[in-house]
Amino acid sequence: MKYTEKKLPPKNEEAEQAVLGSMLFSREAIDTASRELRAEDFSKNSHKIIFNTILDLDKKNLAADILTTVEELRRHGNLENAGGASYIAGLTSTVPASANIEYYTQLVLDRSVRRVLFYLAHQILADIFDETLDYRDLMEKIERQLFELRAAKQSQQYRSLKNIVPKVIEDIESRVKSKNAITGIPSGFSELDDLTFGFQRSDYIVIGARPSVGKTALALSMVLHISVKKHIPSAFFSLEMSDTSLVMRMFAGEARVDSKKIRSGFLHSNDFASLVKAAGALYEAPLYIVNTPNIGFSELRAQARRLRAHEKIEIIFIDYMTLITPDNDKKQVYEQYNEVSKSLKNLARELEIPIVVLSQLGRGTQEKDPKLSDIRASGGIE
Repeated sequence: MKYTEKKLPPKNEEAEQAVLGSMLFSREAIDTASRELRAEDFSKNSHKIIFNTILDLDKKNLAADILTTVEELRRHGNLENAGGASYIAGLTSTVPASANIEYYTQLVLDRSVRRVLFYLAHQILADIFDETLDYRDLMEKIERQLFELRAAKQSQQYRSLKNIVPKVIEDIESRVKSKNAITGIPSGFSELDDLTFGFQRSDYIVIGARPSVGKTALALSMVLHISVKKHIPSAFFSLEMSDTSLVMRMFAGEARVDSKKIRSGFLHSNDFASLVKAAGALYEAPLYIVNTPNIGFSELRAQARRLRAHEKIEIIFIDYMTLITPDNDKKQVYEQYNEVSKSLKNLARELEIPIVVLSQLGRGTQEKDPKLSDIRASGGIE
């Protein structure tokens, strides 16, 4: 069916009535509906009022039937706005079977999401013709709204230990059978992996060092091991070095050829053979380079989400922290990087993958062993 400007927002009033009627029949229906729906998911204002009233009665541990609901609406002066006593009584007659509450709930939720998308599409059309908006800001706004919608419409799930314990036992048994102590993504450095058991999902890892002592080389060594040797999809955000320079260093590392020889072009025949072999390995590696100097955090987050959704990446490296442009540049520097650090941690949890960030250390570490407090820019990183 083609879109026309006269088309009305999607709704299913019969399904809404069936949900409310089911809730007036049983508390189990109230539990199901309240877990999946909010008042704003109903298209009619009267249905929103009835839904909230039933939930209020349930919170008070009172049975929400026709009589108690009508009386509660009358007591708060909402009976007429809810359609009147006869309308409330008629809701129960519209329910084919209250056991189908989950089906009715999904119908209401489906139309609710479609209504939000309907209004969002109209707003996008209006923004498209607003020439004061930068297209990158517009794309970020659209993507943010879609992710917020998805997060808002995910029901709050809970599980009992009866459901969780068997899964944990299964995980333990598989680890015993595999005889592999590395439960996360291996870094390629055995002593580090022995300590960490690999980079774990949702972890936020900071690698700190003074400038020019090998942070990028270490990160590249790790990501090459992960993507080339283990064939795990990975992303590397290079905020300081061009993608060609970065890949040149990857060639040197993978081929075990001095990077100075590559830059100068003075290569022996065996060096060239090693580079050709390295090229084949790198060509097949599921590694994605993002090369955007002074990238804003919003854009970084958008890129990370796309890479996770479309390329199924399992880990992200960022080189390096203080080259990320905070969204709010009016705050003090340490506050900006507090926010960036917190946002990166939240992003790791959202995407359920480890995020490894490089960061510089303060000058005071030149004469002593470094501590967490020596990380530059923000105590929030520490």
